[in-house]
Amino acid sequence: MTQPAPGAVRIASATGRWILLSSVLGSAMALLDSTVVNVALPHIGDEFDADFGVLQWTSNAYLLTLSAFILLGGALSDRFGRRRIFVVGTVWFALASLLCGLAPDAEVLVAARALQGVGGALLTPGSLALIQAGFHPDDRARAVGIWSGLGGVGAAVGPFLGGWLVDGPGWRWVFLLNLPLAAICVPVALRHVPESRAAGRHEGFDVAGAALGALTLALFTYALISEDWPTGVLGLAAGVLFVLTERRHRAPMLPLDVFSSRVFTSVNVVTLLVYAAFGGFFFLIALHLQLVSGYTALAAGTALLPTTLLMLLLSGRSAALGERIGPRLPLTTGCLLAAAGMLLVRRTGRDADYLTDVLPGLVALGLGMVALVAPLTATVLGSVAQDRAGIASGVNNAVARAAGLIAVAALPLLTGMRPDTYRDPGDFDAAFTRALLWCALLLAAAAALSFTLLRTARDPRTPAARPACRTHCAVTAPPLNPGHQERDPGPRPPAN
Repeated sequence: MTQPAPGAVRIASATGRWILLSSVLGSAMALLDSTVVNVALPHIGDEFDADFGVLQWTSNAYLLTLSAFILLGGALSDRFGRRRIFVVGTVWFALASLLCGLAPDAEVLVAARALQGVGGALLTPGSLALIQAGFHPDDRARAVGIWSGLGGVGAAVGPFLGGWLVDGPGWRWVFLLNLPLAAICVPVALRHVPESRAAGRHEGFDVAGAALGALTLALFTYALISEDWPTGVLGLAAGVLFVLTERRHRAPMLPLDVFSSRVFTSVNVVTLLVYAAFGGFFFLIALHLQLVSGYTALAAGTALLPTTLLMLLLSGRSAALGERIGPRLPLTTGCLLAAAGMLLVRRTGRDADYLTDVLPGLVALGLGMVALVAPLTATVLGSVAQDRAGIASGVNNAVARAAGLIAVAALPLLTGMRPDTYRDPGDFDAAFTRALLWCALLLAAAAALSFTLLRTARDPRTPAARPACRTHCAVTAPPLNPGHQERDPGPRPPAN
């Protein structure tokens, strides 16, 4: 069967529907793992008789390789073909998920999670890129809207489904669920999705930079979890080598000159603070609801739905508001709302009542996320030249994931959690309360920076970027956006 040329597929065609199906299924795999694994952590700890460090590594091994290699994954897609790397990433992710589901001990599970992150780094950039490169420009925005909307539904269902699996057939099925998704996704992509590549000359890949980035994150994470400070010094040395490598490479994974933009640098510092708070919160709340409040895995997963549902319903409107008034007020207000939500969740304790103790804080947190995520993404894209929007989005996404990684490693240390703290509900509750205060302080600092460093309104001489993804529900990172972004042409005349 002859496939349409890239950039010529119409959304009403059979090929258009197949592209959407493969992209949605691929992104659903990575999205599900980012939302459901935390719900399974208490059961993983029980089965392997593991200490708290194993739970941290189960989360962080995935984040480590994903954040370190996601920029390289995008570059590989551009060079060797978006469909090809998307399929390789999907197969890799599925095989690593199978290894997670069959893991005989904690060490194998952590190693398999790291392999999952590599697959996610190959898969995640390609999911939206297939749509951007495949569809006709007249249909592209609608296709992205369908993709992001269906992805939002998947994100909302994920914690509920994960909790049901953990309480039912067991935590291993949280990972094994990826296999049937991949079994559908891969044949559809190979048969129906046209291949595409980035035009222009390619100057090689920054494999050394990716390896040094992963090593830096691994050493810092190990130092924080194990309180091994000589390893932290080695991590600092690896970080210095990473920066030097990026300066000298002809095609660096992380072009350091993007940070010459004050706005870009500022908004990435805000991203670091915001997603450190979010990463730490969502890691700990799923544990707290089960270990302290006595919720089942299903109840804990369902309890977290309000944040995702609010983002699904309101993130598009938040994006439109941010375009009209600029990023300063939404980012500042969103950070403060999210901080207030976390402080409200501190009321959650033993036998917590969901409606009075849990829900108010989650609603405030969800509204804060609605307010800040879309303007943050638009500010990142609008702070660089249009031909660098793709790399800017990738850097911002990697910063967010690295922030969550560091938070999961550092918060237990900052709050005095011992390796066996999670087995004592009273001790864990006290540490959780202290952790939420740290998260709220991070968000307050992000609010202060947003108010101080980002301008109040958009400069009409500098058109704002219009992110491809207008509906976003993931809580671990802002949305990735390919390089060829739409730009807002400026203020529109009022409707008649």
